[in-house]
This record gives sequence, structure tokens and C-alpha cells, in this order.
Amino acid sequence: MVAGELVQEHVCADSGAAPERSPPLSISRRSPELEPQRGAQTSALEQHQASAAPGEQDGETGREADESEAMLLNGAGKPEDQECRALETKLYYKRFAVLTVFSLYSLVNAFQWIQYSIITNVFTQFYGVTNDKIDWLSIVYMVAYVPLIFPATWLLDRRGLRLTALLGSGLNCAGAWLKCASVRPDLFGLTVTAQVICSVAQVFILGLPSRIASVWFGPREVSTACAMAVLGNQLGSAIGFLLPPVLVPNTPDDQELTAYNIRIMFFGTAAVSTVLFILALAVIKDRPAKPPSQAQAVLSDCLPEDYSYRQSIYNLIKNKAFVLLLISYGILIGAFYSVSTLLNQMIMHCYQNQELNAGRIGLTLVVAGMVGSILCGLWLDHTKTYKMTTLIVYFLSFVGMVIFTFTLDLDNIYLVFVTAGILGFFMTGYLPLGFEFGVEITYPESEGTSSGLLNAFAQIFGIIFTLTQGKLITGYGPLAGNIFLSVWIFLGIILTALIKSELKRHNVNMGVKSKDLQPLPVECPPGEKSNDLTIPTSFSFSRETTI
Repeated sequence: MVAGELVQEHVCADSGAAPERSPPLSISRRSPELEPQRGAQTSALEQHQASAAPGEQDGETGREADESEAMLLNGAGKPEDQECRALETKLYYKRFAVLTVFSLYSLVNAFQWIQYSIITNVFTQFYGVTNDKIDWLSIVYMVAYVPLIFPATWLLDRRGLRLTALLGSGLNCAGAWLKCASVRPDLFGLTVTAQVICSVAQVFILGLPSRIASVWFGPREVSTACAMAVLGNQLGSAIGFLLPPVLVPNTPDDQELTAYNIRIMFFGTAAVSTVLFILALAVIKDRPAKPPSQAQAVLSDCLPEDYSYRQSIYNLIKNKAFVLLLISYGILIGAFYSVSTLLNQMIMHCYQNQELNAGRIGLTLVVAGMVGSILCGLWLDHTKTYKMTTLIVYFLSFVGMVIFTFTLDLDNIYLVFVTAGILGFFMTGYLPLGFEFGVEITYPESEGTSSGLLNAFAQIFGIIFTLTQGKLITGYGPLAGNIFLSVWIFLGIILTALIKSELKRHNVNMGVKSKDLQPLPVECPPGEKSNDLTIPTSFSFSRETTI
């Protein structure tokens, strides 16, 4: 009952007994559109911004706390009235099963993304195609994501976590089995089709970490849970760098042996995907019976048919801080996608016959990033210093990229392992930071929508960077391509520094009201169930701090 204790400690603070109870408030993601059936109750929802004017509720300041106050805010004050009640919250052990199953099938999807490009030379010989054709087997993941993210996030908001997760796991399984039928030199088109199916599956996977963390995990573990969910995808990339060069060694003089090795890899992937799809059917649910945190408790589940996805997108686009995060996140993660896709070509350009080491360097890149992700998640849960942490990690990613760029061709492959590890620690470690920072500055908008847009921009920049860097590597060598990425990452540092940090979700968890949160009527229409948390307006939240 950690979350329940947190609610009692930080939310339930009464400024004094009131002679009469005022109408309660609740917070909702619902749009102020299409509410004719609710009669006189519409005025509360339409006055979205006017309802929380500063100074109107028992002397509240109306000012949101930023991350400089995050370590000090503790919701000081004790209830002096028995009327102070908070909605019960609870943490379920099942949350770990949901997180584990999701992370594992996300792992398999990421493995299928990189399994072609890390052994580009093998597949070009087997299918008789050029390098750029194999590059497109990775780029298709990015291309498919951009147009499909909007229907995918709409589906997540309207139909819930379970259906979205099952679509991701099911399509991933279907694509893996179709690849098993494509192991013939004349069936390159079929393997492209299978990879397209896997890329569509990714659309229903990449946006889920922040949603799973928010709806299943408590406020003291939400950032770590998001990092763990992202970790599965990173681990899949790591295995994708490691296993294909081992399972499918370069045997240009024996095509039958090459085909046999490819079948082993494809059938193994398909079998694991099938088991994980069955587990997803059994384990993953939309949300627990009781909310895990105050921020989830106050989000209304009433009247889902009135939810406006278009309005949600519009709200995010109007958020200047989020727009800056979109661009900066897209730059850094797009650069990571480009480096991962073209790593084999860069290593082979500088070090001949080093396919195995190219895979191991990729493994080092991602494993170091996994460590970075977990440490960043733990740090955020402890400090809530989102902007500071994001900016520092971004700057160190730039430093790592510069070091990697100018040491790649020094004829010392062991040095490349070290520099790739430094680059991966910060660049890949940034993934969960961007997700969690986005959720904080856009709350109470849907986590799936904000994460989906972040990933969409990452895919757009990934496509541009991969194609451009690939041309630069072919024409001028890896140095030119890496300098190109370094310049863009430096621009991302500047954009990150301009982001205004407002910890909206954290403020709700700590009992600090936000001027952007809208009031809703307490009662839902007959037959509808509401999980709204009602807070009498006679209650106030103390902003005193203790050290």
C-alpha cells in the first residue's frame, strides 16, 4: 500500500473546517467537446482553463512547481477533519508479469529489426541485392511507424492497453513465421513483406512503456518501470547485434549452408514469438482494478466515447515545451537508429573481415545503453530532476559521438569497443528519459499519444539520418557521416536547454494542483462507471517544505 500511504500523506491536507462542503473536483483527459447529453454539467468541462484560477481556492497560489522544487515538495500538513478522504490505491504483483511479458516480445521485435543489417554482407550475397536494399529492411521500421502511429495511439486510447499489446505481439509473431518461408535467393520480396509486418507490429509496441508504467506502477517506481520496459527493446537490439553473426557466419562459397543457417535463425525467432504471444494473451490487461498512484486515480474513466483524439493531438502541439522535446528527442534517437543500422558498414570500411567484432561492438553499444537506462530511471524516481538529467545525458551523448567519430579509424578495434560503450551508455540511456519527461510536461494527456509522437519524430529523423549518413559513408567515408550526426546532436542540446520544465504529473502525486487541470462533474450518466477522485474545494495543499 505504498501508493495509498503516499496519497494520505501528500494529498489529504485540510486548511480548516468549512461550514458547507463545496462541489468536488476531478481531473480528466476528456476533451471539452460533444457533451450535449450532460445538460447543465457542461459548463464545468468547457471552462478548461478558467476553472483553476490562482488565489480562488483557500489561498492557493496556482503556480506549478518545477523540478527545482521537486525534492522539497512533500505535501506538508495533516488532516484536521475526518471528512478528508482519498481514493484507495493499490499496487499489484501482477504488474511485474505484465512488464516482463511486454519487455520480452518487444525484445523479439527489436531483434528482427537489426538482424539483417548487422550481417549485410551475408544477405547481399544470398539474395543477390545491393547494400541499400538490405538497409531498407531496417529503414522500413522507421517508414511504417510515421503514418501508422496516429491510428495506433488512437486505438490505445479508445480500446486500451490489452488490444494494442496483442496486436503488437500477434503481428510480430506472424512476420517471424513468414520469414521462415522466405529463405530462398529468389524470395527477397517475401522477406521484405515479412519485415514490413514486423515493422507494423513495432507501431503497437514502442509507445507502450510509459503507458504500462503509468497505469500499473506507483509514483516511486514509475520511471524505473518505464526504463525496464524500454530495456526489453534495447536488449533485443543487443541480441540482434550478437547472435546473427554467430548463427549465420559468412560462407560465400556454400549457399546451401548459408540458407540452413538463416533458417535456424528464423525458425528460432518464430518459436519464441509464438510462446510470447500466448503469454501476452494470458497476462496483459488494460489496467489494475485499483489505480497505483494519485495521478492515475484522478484521471477519469467516465464517458470514453466523448474522448477527442484530435483535441489531444492539438493540445500537445500547442505545448511549446513538448514541441521542443519532440525535435530534440527525434534528433538523438534518430542518430542512434542511424549508427545502429550503418554500424556494420562503418566497421567493415575501417577494419576488414571483422563481421563478428562489428556485432560485438553493436552489443557493447546497446548493453552499455541498457545500464544507462536503468540508472537514469532510478535517478529520476529518486530526484524528479527531469530537465537537468535529460540535458546532462544529451550533452554527454554529444561528447560520446565526437569521441567515437575521431577514434573509429585509428586502427585499434579494441578502442572502438570502449568508445562505442561510452556512446551507447548515454545515447541509448536517453530513451526512457524522453518518454518520462514527455509524460510529465503533457499530463494529463495520454501517455500513449505523447510517446507515440516522440517515437514518430525519432523515426522521421532516423530515416533522414540513415539515408544521408549512408550516402556520406559511401562517398566520403565514416568520418563525414559521423560529423554530420554530431552537428545535429549539438543542435539538440540547444533545443533541450530551452525546454521549460513543469512536473505536472509529479505535482498531482504530491498534492499540488495544476492550473491546466480541468474540473468535471462528480456523477456520470447512469450505467457508466467512474474512477474519478473527488477533492472538496475546502481542502488546500500546503506548500511548506521540510528539510
